[in-house]
Amino acid sequence: MALTGIQIFKLLPKTNCKECGVPTCLAFAMNLASGKAELDSCPYVSDEAKEQLAEASAPPIRPVALGKGVRKTTTGGETVLYRHEKTFFNPTILAATVSSDIDAAELDKTLKIYNAFQYERVGLNLRPELLVVKDAGNGAEAFATVAGKIAKESEFNLVLMTQDIDVMKAGVETAGFKRPLLYAATADNADEMGALAKDNDLPLAVKADSVEALQPLTEKLTGMGLKDLVLDPGSREIKQALEDQVAIRRAALKASNKALGFPTITFPCEMASNLDMETLIAGMMVAKYGGIVVMSDFTSESLFPLLLERLNIYTDPQRPMTVTEGIFEIGNPDENSPVLVTTNFALTYFIVSGEIEASKVPAWLLIKDSEGLSVLTAWAAGKFGGDDVGMFVKKSGIMDKVKHTELIIPGYAAAIAGDIEEELPGWTITVGPREAAHLPAFLKSK
Repeated sequence: MALTGIQIFKLLPKTNCKECGVPTCLAFAMNLASGKAELDSCPYVSDEAKEQLAEASAPPIRPVALGKGVRKTTTGGETVLYRHEKTFFNPTILAATVSSDIDAAELDKTLKIYNAFQYERVGLNLRPELLVVKDAGNGAEAFATVAGKIAKESEFNLVLMTQDIDVMKAGVETAGFKRPLLYAATADNADEMGALAKDNDLPLAVKADSVEALQPLTEKLTGMGLKDLVLDPGSREIKQALEDQVAIRRAALKASNKALGFPTITFPCEMASNLDMETLIAGMMVAKYGGIVVMSDFTSESLFPLLLERLNIYTDPQRPMTVTEGIFEIGNPDENSPVLVTTNFALTYFIVSGEIEASKVPAWLLIKDSEGLSVLTAWAAGKFGGDDVGMFVKKSGIMDKVKHTELIIPGYAAAIAGDIEEELPGWTITVGPREAAHLPAFLKSK
């Protein structure tokens, strides 16, 4: 359970040295309790206090790091049931399945296709992270070959999926350097799988027939010294699978059940007979509360909406999604192309840029930092005033890219046109339409 500010204060040195950036230790303790400060900011806190605070402030669902390299990621670490209470931290990890009986040529083709699934959105690179190597029963050597090839020749990290301890050892030998998740320890093999995971410092999935049956298994494995666990309650019927995800999250957060305080892995690929239905189930699991979602395959029409859903759910609701301030080229504009300006609220940017693209009129789109506010809200809050916009246009560098001196501003910001003209003498300030949907006709008419 999280400590209160007063409880944290009792563990601090009480020097009021101000070196942490706030006037008193009590103020620092309050900031720690609300998540606005880091304990490392205090130079005088004792090691004993650090240990107590770290243990007390640990999230009820343990964060588990998976993989190595550019697609290294973390699952778990969540502290709330609903994102509006605070935020969700570590996005659901998306995985596809590769069978160990796949031949080398087909695997090369598959990896080439999967590596191409990368989408730019709000300045972020959206992509899946994991491939599950599933034992097809064709031996340890084949399993190890596929796992090793993926680990060495692709950015993807892995889940090694087999109940055969010898096959798993072979996979760990060739792909262990990529820190794969081992799937899975069960009541029948917990000792062997646990020892293998511990000896190689690897995360381990735990599978049982129910949520209740998971608890003695996780207690046994944590007793062996394992900390990085991922839970699979074994449910493969949709309704039960959803109920289990909610039950695990509530047990960890509301009942402080440490035996269930781990992220989960779900298998839509085992709950449906086609990819369309898998995708629907995966969408449900992204929202409630799958740590890892395993699909049978990746296709653009399935993966892209899941990535967007994940982005929306795991974006901090207390912080607007924003786009970097600067100049954006739409449709290969030249020195005669129109120049438009708007705010850096991500939704505004994507709607406006999309309508400009639809117009087939190449244009320069200037994005001004408005702290993530929409045009009307930013104008009302003084974040999109005429003077500020004029100064931004001057420093943006757009004057070096175009020969004309016309700036198109949003219709909802018509009131700032005069101030911009004063800041940009010689420029023509044109008020565009209020609604982005009218931009194509407006740009074509010009």
